[in-house]
Amino acid sequence: MAANDWICGEYLRSRGQELIDATVQHVWITAASVAIGLLVAFPLALLARARPSFAAPVLGLTTLLYTIPSLAMFSLLLPLFGLSAALVITGLVLYSLTILVRNIMAGLAAVPEEAREAALGMGYGRVRLLWEVELPLALPALMAGLRIATVSTVALTTVGSIVGRGGLGNLIADALQSFFKAQVLTASVLCVLLAVLADLLLLGVQRLLTPWTRIRGTRDIRDVRDTSTSHGGGPGQGGGSGGGASDGPSRPGSARTGTARVGSVGATAGPAGVTKAGG
Repeated sequence: MAANDWICGEYLRSRGQELIDATVQHVWITAASVAIGLLVAFPLALLARARPSFAAPVLGLTTLLYTIPSLAMFSLLLPLFGLSAALVITGLVLYSLTILVRNIMAGLAAVPEEAREAALGMGYGRVRLLWEVELPLALPALMAGLRIATVSTVALTTVGSIVGRGGLGNLIADALQSFFKAQVLTASVLCVLLAVLADLLLLGVQRLLTPWTRIRGTRDIRDVRDTSTSHGGGPGQGGGSGGGASDGPSRPGSARTGTARVGSVGATAGPAGVTKAGG
């Protein structure tokens, strides 16, 4: 390649296998780091919730770990793991804890107390309550944290190039030394695409695991449309083209209909809406 261009088809053809190998390494390091991070964060979040006195130390420690610069983190772990993939994965796991622990705790804290009391009243034990009631209701917050941690890990994996285990970061670091434009741009674009694809994949998994959120959203939209129709619909409901509403018997009827529909919307919002509608 004579010209050092940013976009070069010859580079893609001649270095295709190198790009594939770097991408595969990037993906498996990211996946392993996030999976191990989730396995570590989950019991930590449960411990912090079960014993509130541990919540501040757990959150403080994970936040402290997140503030350590990546180069310093890898240097501190170097005597334990040497120049290996385990060094990079351990550092990425420690970085993911602050995001995952906080979101798991936030999701579990958002579970309505009424749901817990109802499950306990039906004879659910603590373990069954956690797996069948609390975790499903906490999934939106948990998945949000998992998406953030995954995208962050995709970016931080490139720093592993300092020990030769950075996936696409290895290509970027090598190309920067000689200012190999095509390799810098290609590896950077692939890194961005990995982050976007990972986020979209997890979003799809979240939608599959929480179908009730889509059903509830569709029902709310339908109720709002029905309410709008009842207030500004046909001429018999005071929506005529003349601008002045008739004083006939149709007007009180439409007002009652509109009130009933507004109440139904409030009822779908939760126990507070039901109380207001009933009162």
